[in-house]
Amino acid sequence: MRLSTRIGLAVGCTVPLLVLASGWLLLHLVARDLHRTEDQHLRERAAAVAPDARSLLRASQSGRPKAADTRERKLFSAALDVGVRVVGPDADFRGGPQPGPSVALPPRPVGPVTVRDGARGWRALARPLRGTTGTLWVFSTDTADRTQLRLVRRRVVLAALLAAPLSGLLAWGLATGASAPLRRLTRRTAGLDPRASSARPADRRTGVTEVDELAATLRTVLARYDEQAARTAEALDTARSFSAAAAHELRTPLMSMGTNLDILADHPGLPAADRAEVLADLRREHARLLGLLVMLRELGRGDLVEAEAFRPVDLADVADAAVAEARRRAPDAEIALDAAPGLTVHGWVPGLRLLLDNLLGNALAHGRDARGRARVRVGASATADQVVITVDDRGPGVPPAARGRIFERFQRGRDSAGSGLGLTLVAQQAALHRGSVTVTDGPGGAGARFAVRLPSGGGGLPDRRDWLIGTAGANRSQSFPKDAP
Repeated sequence: MRLSTRIGLAVGCTVPLLVLASGWLLLHLVARDLHRTEDQHLRERAAAVAPDARSLLRASQSGRPKAADTRERKLFSAALDVGVRVVGPDADFRGGPQPGPSVALPPRPVGPVTVRDGARGWRALARPLRGTTGTLWVFSTDTADRTQLRLVRRRVVLAALLAAPLSGLLAWGLATGASAPLRRLTRRTAGLDPRASSARPADRRTGVTEVDELAATLRTVLARYDEQAARTAEALDTARSFSAAAAHELRTPLMSMGTNLDILADHPGLPAADRAEVLADLRREHARLLGLLVMLRELGRGDLVEAEAFRPVDLADVADAAVAEARRRAPDAEIALDAAPGLTVHGWVPGLRLLLDNLLGNALAHGRDARGRARVRVGASATADQVVITVDDRGPGVPPAARGRIFERFQRGRDSAGSGLGLTLVAQQAALHRGSVTVTDGPGGAGARFAVRLPSGGGGLPDRRDWLIGTAGANRSQSFPKDAP
């Protein structure tokens, strides 16, 4: 059933009920007004005939029949349109329209009352006659009142009967016109298929608040669908890229491990020194495989993180935990931490921890001096609108020509046994936090300094996140810097 039809039926049923309810109230008000007018008339007539009634009762009680007859005629003449009854201890005079003798009157009424004589009703008013023991009653029939009330009742019922179809048709017409923008919106969106087409309803204002809000909600739902579809596609691309990258990067170490296993299998009498060398190669390749898989997993995790995972983070606490873990892994290294307390950034805790862990791991692996000692200093400070994380080492440093490439995927030094993804993860996490990472010479020109700059207020996720999907060197397409600003 159409909305306009529903509104028409609802109004067509509601308005007659309202008319009847209003008519019922009107009948009560009219009846009260009629009774009030009639009661006022009875009081006026009672006041007018009270002296004659008092004289009649006194003449009757004193035994003067002629005087009583004269007073009685005068009383009934003065009564005009009301009935009169004078009741005394031994007298009962009646004249004019009034209830029959069989109708019992109230013993001591304090005001006008309604007395019924069969199907007929009367308004009655009693007044004690001062100076006597008698009572004056005046009566007025309610025929006129009942006639007026019946007239009002008929008109109310007629109004209700006419209001039902007229109000229903009027409401249906108004609802049809008011719902026209909704029907137009329905026609515009009926053929939309978000799976097969990128067409979306235009932002056209209709002037009807509810319709405009519905259109805006529909556009929001479709935008969320598009966003989720894009994220799903990204997740699939990430999974495919993970498989391809893993297959490509794992091929060489797996072949090397296979060769070493063949040597062990084909030469059971291999000398102990050669056997130990083969086993050492197997352990190194196994560690490299494990590290590569972990790094690829973390890279894909960063590509798929959602904005809801970001929250205010105490950077000093994260740095302290990362330094403690690095000291545990490399007890021979000197690792110092200089982090100002209360440094808060809007970030992803696992991502920030991954950034610091990989910067420390890179410093411990490649930042040792000529004597093989590792001296690393981690700093965290705040500027006007940034939080800066620095990691300094005393190693050979990074040549200027290589400083732009070391953050790309699978870029390893000549003698490196790593996966080539550690610094890529650092760059990815800096970009996810709307920051940047740079590498320069260390303090005093010795070693290397990696500096990560993050905005203090945070921000939304970048539009593109393809660190795992993109090919080597494709990270230049990201919309965030990796070079010094």
